[in-house]
Amino acid sequence: MVSCRAHLFAREFRPLLSRRGPSVTNMNFMKTVGISLGFGLEKPPYKVVESKDGYEERKYAAAKWVSTTVEGMSGKSAGTTGFRRLFNYIAGANELGTKVDMTAPVATRIVPGAGPNCESTFTVSFYVPSKHQESPPAPTGNGVFIESFPEMTVYASSFGGFADDEKWIEHARDLSEKLKHKNIHQEFYFTAGYDSPFKLFNRLNEVWFVKKDS
Repeated sequence: MVSCRAHLFAREFRPLLSRRGPSVTNMNFMKTVGISLGFGLEKPPYKVVESKDGYEERKYAAAKWVSTTVEGMSGKSAGTTGFRRLFNYIAGANELGTKVDMTAPVATRIVPGAGPNCESTFTVSFYVPSKHQESPPAPTGNGVFIESFPEMTVYASSFGGFADDEKWIEHARDLSEKLKHKNIHQEFYFTAGYDSPFKLFNRLNEVWFVKKDS
């Protein structure tokens, strides 16, 4: 039986989910997402330290994010589940019953499984808007929590188009090769999506690796 200890890029993804358009039952939800995501949204502040070789070194300030964790074989499926939970939070599933502004990106921390029969761990997160940073309303939905990201240095590379599991892993692998002499966390990485699923052109996707504290 395959051991499921996590290490980077050791597992293979299952075949991708169907690429057909959203079903009628999901259309209202997807329309709301399309309106909310990707148009002048607040983003976590950072400073670019250096740009080289197709990636940026960024320093992000410490900040609070609302998150949820999903175990699964498919990043696409886990991302959909996580997004729905977090969207419910910003739509009012919190202790104040208040709506919270959508932000960008949708960041997902991935701890890959060790083999093709092992689940990976996906923690999907929305940045908490600045007006709620000091005291975010507590989530009421199952599996949703507020977490504090510390100040961190991130190596980020971007690409366009519609991202799927294969593209995320391909770009993460490419960036990891460029960073092989850097002191980075290899046990996890982030994906970051900035756009509505209805945006067809000039899409922005990113892969992040986090620098280890020296």
